[in-house]
Amino acid sequence: MEVEESTTHLKTTATGKISSNLFLLLFYLHLLVAAVLTIFLTIRGLVFSSRFNHHHHHFHPLHWYPPLLTSSACAAITAFSWHAATRCNPSKTIKAAFWLSPLLTFGAGILLLAIGSASGLATAAFVLIFALTQSLYACWIVPRLDYTTKILTVSLSTPPSHTPSLFVAVSLITGTTYSCFSLSGIGGATATWTRFDPLFIFVILLSLAWTMHVIKNVLHVTISRVSYTYFAHALEVGTRVAFKDTLKYSMGSVCIGSVLVPVLSVFRGLARAMNVASGDTDEFMFSCTNCYSGVAGRLVTYGNRWGFVHVGAYGKGFVQASMDTWEMFRRVGMESLIDSDLTGSFCFLCGVAGGSLCTLVGGSWALAVGSGHATEVSIYAFLIGYFMSRIAMSSPQACVSAYHVAFAENPQSLRFDSTIPDRIRELQRSQV
Repeated sequence: MEVEESTTHLKTTATGKISSNLFLLLFYLHLLVAAVLTIFLTIRGLVFSSRFNHHHHHFHPLHWYPPLLTSSACAAITAFSWHAATRCNPSKTIKAAFWLSPLLTFGAGILLLAIGSASGLATAAFVLIFALTQSLYACWIVPRLDYTTKILTVSLSTPPSHTPSLFVAVSLITGTTYSCFSLSGIGGATATWTRFDPLFIFVILLSLAWTMHVIKNVLHVTISRVSYTYFAHALEVGTRVAFKDTLKYSMGSVCIGSVLVPVLSVFRGLARAMNVASGDTDEFMFSCTNCYSGVAGRLVTYGNRWGFVHVGAYGKGFVQASMDTWEMFRRVGMESLIDSDLTGSFCFLCGVAGGSLCTLVGGSWALAVGSGHATEVSIYAFLIGYFMSRIAMSSPQACVSAYHVAFAENPQSLRFDSTIPDRIRELQRSQV
């Protein structure tokens, strides 16, 4: 049964509405400020380059913009390829991501070494260590890949009418357009490089990060609502209807979540790393590990990506949706299951792989033409590739989130197979 009209039930509290409207206003104001700043920097940089290029020979627009614009196009193509491959063959795509990402990251590190600048060498050291870490992680999580493959496959088993590819393409076009616009402002600031230009670049990068996360999460809320309605109620909501409702009712919550989720994810990731590093030791340097992990575990209750499902399905405020969702997971004993799911890691590695590929494209071009800004071009290309790939991969991640939330609400439903119950029993046996 297909539902063509809005079925969103608005359950946002008064406090949630105020905070959502406040963040939505801040988001639009920040877009306005970023647009004015970017246009100013672009025009100033082009004028400066045309008038004083013989005095300021370090910046050449033809050495800056073509590599980055090409990287942006590469990012969009790579991102959509990840999306299409995941929907066609989840198993092979997961394996490809876990092995391609370290290799591409290693290649990006070698490129930065070849550039040879001081900043390039420092960045290369970090990138090479990160590539090694990814390789070790890929070996460590092999036993957990089977469940991730199963849950991703069953989560993508939505009806034929659920076709998110069009909306993924629209989101990627929007992201590419905003990325190119932001890069023009960064290029203008790089051309003049006054005392305040590093600050201007930092502001533009923050704006880029927030905006790209908002684009990603708009798509996430849209797709998760369609999938959740199908798994929870055996109803089909049109993707177009869900998208319109997200823009009309949930933008404030999306803006809040786009700030909280990345920050809390980093915080929780650090807590996990500390737990792995400390093991069972009681040494002083690890004495705060349990406290830090406890705080991280508490904070994730107030902001997690699974909350986006209820944001789309019921129009809840993001924090309330996150709390309700996490409480359901606790009630049915799914906390350890959620932690063992590698879908988030898979999507993250797709982003890293896309970013590294764009670094190889843009950085190699900049190095070949002898640009003095090859390191900066490489870093900016990586950011664009990463953000674009994460936008595309929000679609399968949304389906997995919706499946987990729908199961937590009604574990006895005949619409679910044994994938989650079998995994819960397996985890319980391993903890005995």
